[in-house]
Amino acid sequence: MRVVFLTSSGQLGGAERVALEALHGLLARGATVSLLSLEPGPLVDEVRRAGIAADVLSPPPELTELGEAGRPAMSVIGGLGRAVGPLPRFVKRFAAALDASGADVVYSHGIKTHVLAALSRPSAPIVWHLHDYVGPRALSARLLRWLSRRAKLAVAVSESVASDARAAFGTRLPIAVVHNPVDTTRFTPEGPRADLDGLAGLPAADVSMVRVGLPATFARWKGHDVFLRALAAMQPSAVRGFVIGGPVYRTAGSQWTLEELRDLARELGIADRVGFTGLVADMPSAYRSLDIAVHASTSPEPFGLVIPEAMATARAVVAVPSGGAGELFADGVNAVGVPSGDPAALAAAVSALAVDPERRRLLGTAAREHVVARFGRDRFVDGLLGAFAGAGIGRLPLRA
Repeated sequence: MRVVFLTSSGQLGGAERVALEALHGLLARGATVSLLSLEPGPLVDEVRRAGIAADVLSPPPELTELGEAGRPAMSVIGGLGRAVGPLPRFVKRFAAALDASGADVVYSHGIKTHVLAALSRPSAPIVWHLHDYVGPRALSARLLRWLSRRAKLAVAVSESVASDARAAFGTRLPIAVVHNPVDTTRFTPEGPRADLDGLAGLPAADVSMVRVGLPATFARWKGHDVFLRALAAMQPSAVRGFVIGGPVYRTAGSQWTLEELRDLARELGIADRVGFTGLVADMPSAYRSLDIAVHASTSPEPFGLVIPEAMATARAVVAVPSGGAGELFADGVNAVGVPSGDPAALAAAVSALAVDPERRRLLGTAAREHVVARFGRDRFVDGLLGAFAGAGIGRLPLRA
């Protein structure tokens, strides 16, 4: 079975890391795989280093900047108007690239590539991997509903995303739930630790300092402002905070800028006790350098990959259990849940863990056991192949 993976971004955000796991997982089961990305970046580089074919087909700027997340309706409509002209020509190029790939399965990992694949009408069946809610994106939901008959299967990253998709698409498209994986041989408690102080340009902290981090892309709904306000509400000597990540998408208006976040830290009086590391390639080493990992999304999270990744490294995790994130942990058993958008509640939860190293250790141990049991790569690939088989898409062996 020859599978061509489609991604809107060449960066390594959560959706792209899952695509990479799927690519390697299917390759290990005997599939022939390749990647077609709408932009260059670390994902493309990593795929090529593995000896796998990866091509970049860059769309015109009018299509690159198109998106609904965090943008007013009139801005989105204006963007659509500008995209109408160059779209047919680019769809023709995209269709030619799919035909040249010789794919038996076209496997898309982004809303833009869902649309492009459907408009291209390849002879191979199309699979949409749904990493995001489509319902709140009114125009995207309408467009995907119209195009959904051209797809063979949708794979949702959580029951929450599947429920949203069923409401958007009706019965037009079979939807299977397959939770995202974590490479538990890479995300481990043992191993090197990143120098977060150095990456953030801060002086080395005392070894007794409790390190609290928010690993997240700069999407505006990831709760960076909540995290910074929570740090400001805590005792100055209690913790040092780290924002780990950066902007990874090119959709206009959808992300914080580093300058905005630095300005907010200065306004809150915490510029000397929060560091901005930028994107970290070796994320397991970043998690290991933390005592507490925070997930603070202010909108329902489709999945929340940082939660099981941090849990796999045996970190104490404080997370918002809304949306798909609520399917990933048991509050008080292997992580601590806090309400969305509540800096005071986040500050209280982190403060309690900061002064209780034994509680952090117990949570971390339980977290690691939970992730190994539920989110391993083999289980993920078995889920994908089971969904493929149920939709009549190719056949590869289950658990190798």
